[in-house]
Amino acid sequence: MSHYLVTGATGGSTSGAAAPNRLEINDFVKQEDQFSLYIQALQYIYSSKSQDDIDSFFQIGGIHGLPYVPWDGAGNKPVDTDAWEGYCTHGSVLFPTFHRPYVLLIEQAIQAAAVDIAATYIVDRARYQDAALNLRQPYWDWARNPVPPPEVISLDEVTIVNPSGEKISVPNPLRRYTFHPIDPSFPEPYQSWSTTLRHPLSDDANASDNVPELKATLRSAGPQLKTKTYNLLTRVHTWPAFSNHTPDDGGSTSNSLEGIHDSVHVDVGGNGQMSDPSVAGFDPIFFMHHAQVDRLLSLWSALNPRVWITDGPSGDGTWTIPPDTVVGKDTDLTPFWNTQSSYWISANVTDTSKMGYTYPEFNNLDMGNEVAVRSAIAAQVNKLYGGPFTKFAAAIQQPSSQTTADASTIGNVTSDASSHLVDSKINPTPNRSIDDAPQVKIASTLRNNEQKEFWEWTARVQVKKYEIGGSFKVLFFLGSVPSDPKEWATDPHFVGAFHGFVNSSAERCANCRRQQDVVLEGFVHLNEGIANISNLNSFDPIVVEPYLKENLHWRVQKVSGEVVNLDAATSLEVVVVATRLELPPGEIFPVPAETHHHHHITHGRPGGSRHSVASSSS
Repeated sequence: MSHYLVTGATGGSTSGAAAPNRLEINDFVKQEDQFSLYIQALQYIYSSKSQDDIDSFFQIGGIHGLPYVPWDGAGNKPVDTDAWEGYCTHGSVLFPTFHRPYVLLIEQAIQAAAVDIAATYIVDRARYQDAALNLRQPYWDWARNPVPPPEVISLDEVTIVNPSGEKISVPNPLRRYTFHPIDPSFPEPYQSWSTTLRHPLSDDANASDNVPELKATLRSAGPQLKTKTYNLLTRVHTWPAFSNHTPDDGGSTSNSLEGIHDSVHVDVGGNGQMSDPSVAGFDPIFFMHHAQVDRLLSLWSALNPRVWITDGPSGDGTWTIPPDTVVGKDTDLTPFWNTQSSYWISANVTDTSKMGYTYPEFNNLDMGNEVAVRSAIAAQVNKLYGGPFTKFAAAIQQPSSQTTADASTIGNVTSDASSHLVDSKINPTPNRSIDDAPQVKIASTLRNNEQKEFWEWTARVQVKKYEIGGSFKVLFFLGSVPSDPKEWATDPHFVGAFHGFVNSSAERCANCRRQQDVVLEGFVHLNEGIANISNLNSFDPIVVEPYLKENLHWRVQKVSGEVVNLDAATSLEVVVVATRLELPPGEIFPVPAETHHHHHITHGRPGGSRHSVASSSS
């Protein structure tokens, strides 16, 4: 049997890079030639191919979960019929590396179609043939742009240049995928929907997307995504803590890559396909999302150049990996063949340029110089996700006389910095938008320039994965909670959420039922909420502790909108954690100095800490 080898896209070039760049979607839609080819290529692998064709969008999307069938001979039958029968390695140390050849596969299929289409151009054929060689899967940087452009989220038609050189409107393949036919393996409501949907208005066959709700949800999630991404890249330094959402934050009080990834799935999907692992791969935004996940893997690896995959448990297992076994760098990343007799493995997916793509942050860097690369990427991370942290870092390194003489001259910074500052003077402005954040002065942060430190507040969430019965959110509020659950995610007092990305048909997975004790862990950052909502003028524990004890509230909600009684979520535990951060001389990122678990803030309430005494660790 001859296998479909996953090689990725080939050819092309980007100035200063070892391979062509994948572009952020907001930049990509402005590239008329590449965008035109991309749209046509997607339509081709959507509808011009049978859903049985190995390189059709349906077959590639189906690798993630349903229809639970072998892809290209990678396991003729599941290794455990009682286990998760998709190929995706959720909850495992393989999570980041599995998705690297997966995105490579869709990129390869799209480029192959684009090359054929470019050859049909009558006008500017050479230009479009070059564009096809440079075409790579775009990524959506939701940490900077939480609401994707209209070409992705709302337009039913987009404008492209066709092979005759005419600008025409065509159906938008980024908006939805149309099944032809719906696979009989799909459970309800997916069995009734002829297309993928995001935030569907009903379970009926004629359901449509609720685009305003989707945009509002993503916009509200933006500040948390940015802070979570910054903390992931700057505070997490071990592979288990970085790679997956099972408990082990490595002492960082930061989310894993998979945990942040989960939140985007749930917020994009609502009750649609993207929020369910079994069918998420069919939403066109899936691969744009996972290209971003892959980019974060590249950035993190550059900041932690000697850290790569370590052995760990396989979790629920996959179509080819038994549950409750050990996996590692040499485990086959099935079903992705790299030769006729072998699969990609994590040990050989470290260099993206050898896989035919790069990211813009690495342009013009000497990739053989680890120190220079780390320094350059660190500066990019501060610029992209640190907000005004770089201003703060510069400020605390000013001479003491200048600092104490007039701290206000050091610079006012927006509350995007609130997750990086403490004891800051805060001008609370409830109901603000992300674009008109209140100004935060840093005079008291400096503490006479002797202690270059600040406090960060987070809510640690632990909950059993399958207890809620499908994907869900644990939403956090400072102050009053709206009586209408539909208002929760966009209310001014909402400060962030933890997300569970869970198979909605877990009853079909006996191993899922056996593993009722599998626990998810994540963190919700509270500083920005404190800065925007409270009347406090400090992040010091003596001030924040009593405030959070009185004002911090949480609720659990399924993606369907159904409210889960907190008394019924017996495994849920919310613990408030305060971390004192320092910025030692020469460091570009904050460094944790000590951590305190303030159990008494939530103890005694449904879903609160099971301990009443505060604990600390350094």
